[in-house]
Parts: sequence; structure tokens; C-alpha cells
Amino acid sequence: MAINVIMPKLGLTMENGTISKWLKKEGDEVKEGEPLVEIITDKITYVVESPGSGKITKILFPEETVVNVTDPIAIIE
Repeated sequence: MAINVIMPKLGLTMENGTISKWLKKEGDEVKEGEPLVEIITDKITYVVESPGSGKITKILFPEETVVNVTDPIAIIE
């Protein structure tokens, strides 16, 4: 079953975030709750944790990309 990792909405006015650094790469195994990616907003830097366990099959956006909130940024299977 595929799990979408989404760009979180970290504040009422947040519309997008920048992928600062991927802490894992495609093909890596991850466990639920494990740090996955660093996101920068206009106010904070936030580490997004894996929403589930499995293998990262696809990273949808490279580092330094601005992504709208709730858009998928990676897929875990």
C-alpha cells in the first residue's frame, strides 16, 4: 500500500514550504516516525517524520524546491 508524504501546513497562513534537505533517499527503508525531510517556512525549520514504515519509492521534489501545502512530496510503499 502506498503512503503519500505531504507538505504539512504548519500555520494558519502557511501556503507553501521549501524542501531544505532530504534526510533519506529513494530506495531507503524508513520506519514510522523516523526523520525524513527538513522543511523551511518563512518562520521555522521543521523536520517531517515518516507517516508510515516501508521503502521510499519516489521523491517527487528535489531540495530547494518550493511546494504548496498538502501536495505530496514523496511516496513510501
